[in-house]
Amino acid sequence: MDLKALESTHSPALDNPYEREGSASRGLAPLKGLPEKADLLSLEVKRSQPLLIQSGKWGRLREEESRSSSLPDIPNPFPELCNSSPILSNTPNSSSPLEGGPHMVKVYSEDGTCRSLEVRAGATARHLCDMLVERAHCLSDESWSLVELHPHLGLERCLEDHESVVEVQAMWPAGGDSKFIFRKNFTKYELFRGSPYALFPEDMIAGNLEAHKGLSHSELVQNFLNSGSWPEIQGYLHMKESGRKVWKRFFFFLRRSGLYYSSKGTSKDPRHLQYFADVNESNAYCLTQGKKLYSAPTEFGFCLKPHKMRSGTKGLKILCSEDEPSRTCWLTAIRLFKYGAQLYKNYQLSRRSPQSWTDVQKQRFVSDSTLVPMDFSGCTGRVIENPLEALSVALEEAQSWRKKTTHRYSLPTPCQTTPSSAVIHKTQPWYHGRLSRDETQHLITQQGMVDGVFLVRESTRNPKGFVLSLCHFQKIKHYLILPCEEDGKPFYSMDDGQTKFLDLIQLVEFHQINRGILPCTLKHYCTSVAL
Repeated sequence: MDLKALESTHSPALDNPYEREGSASRGLAPLKGLPEKADLLSLEVKRSQPLLIQSGKWGRLREEESRSSSLPDIPNPFPELCNSSPILSNTPNSSSPLEGGPHMVKVYSEDGTCRSLEVRAGATARHLCDMLVERAHCLSDESWSLVELHPHLGLERCLEDHESVVEVQAMWPAGGDSKFIFRKNFTKYELFRGSPYALFPEDMIAGNLEAHKGLSHSELVQNFLNSGSWPEIQGYLHMKESGRKVWKRFFFFLRRSGLYYSSKGTSKDPRHLQYFADVNESNAYCLTQGKKLYSAPTEFGFCLKPHKMRSGTKGLKILCSEDEPSRTCWLTAIRLFKYGAQLYKNYQLSRRSPQSWTDVQKQRFVSDSTLVPMDFSGCTGRVIENPLEALSVALEEAQSWRKKTTHRYSLPTPCQTTPSSAVIHKTQPWYHGRLSRDETQHLITQQGMVDGVFLVRESTRNPKGFVLSLCHFQKIKHYLILPCEEDGKPFYSMDDGQTKFLDLIQLVEFHQINRGILPCTLKHYCTSVAL
């Protein structure tokens, strides 16, 4: 038998009758000598026809599988022990992580404790902070923040109040060590509270500032927010080359179109400008272990991480500034260029009640709606209808209350000295016990290098003394508090006994109103809550 005839008869087109049918429909003539289409189909059916199992073990398994798939999902009673999904589902990976159902979010505190919260897909960072403030029974203010931490990359950033927590968590790599931390961040809205020139030094702002020097702080901020034309930021930064541990120093420019650096000194010529990154498509992070992980030349590094990047360090845009003020300036400018007026809206909403961030309508209690100013100076009480009179009465009550509490700031008498005065400071949120100087500086840096941020700790050198650590001009200063005696009475003092205080609470309350020997008054205390 001829081999060529066998090859032509046993053509590959016979193995797939559907290819032959498709080829015929495209206008190709059928090959001669081949079996008909019906014969091929009948042969294929006979060869690959499956066996139908009516009963037996496999039939029962299919029935049980169909019955179990209709059961509802069971919540996991131990979400802390679950590394994957906190919901025990019968159909894993069947739903998208961004659907509108409930999601479990685990949040850690400074002391390592954590709490799992069930939130909706659209829950914002501000909404989650309000929930944690309520459950931890701490004072609510706009400085509470949700921090995104990536320990394996040495990166962290404070989430903006309008960001979706579920969307941020969905971008984390599976099985990684990324987590959320609930902490204070006093620099988040410092732009709207203090002077913008404190955050933006004149040597880092490009252009002429004479037109803005006559404006007040609120007018300057509103002018920028309404026009959307933030000034260009410029300055020297150390840039890490991709894939290498080599750092080079370039002059950078932050513009609306992106971040650029000059290849020739400080030249702004378009021929010398090199594109570096798009701030609108990236998130800005601080480097927590810059020298250890990236061999950074200084401790003031930051990074631009693209939104679509999940893991690895290949796409990171790592930079390093000379000092903390310049790094704060760059990070604040990037936030403004990226979000603009949304930051000011977040600031206004954060100062209101927590209900303003939810869909629940504001409700007033009956006791609040029935409160009216009253005058009880006569025989019977009367309602004060004149608002000016009500204001003067309120001022008089405030003055009388201050007179009653002036003894807190006066020198104590022997009867006021009690054994509890030596340990009563341990109940205060600004007291942190035995804390080293390095740990103190790390804690204050994490919660914001703002004027007036402070804490009180035990002295590591003097066993009977304490230390007041205070931030001023983005530098941390430490003041020793020593116990002293006068006529057998114990006191505390920071100036060799010239100013004496009964206890540490009196010392802190005095310097919250009066500067004294400090460069500024005490405004914000560092604190950590246990979740």
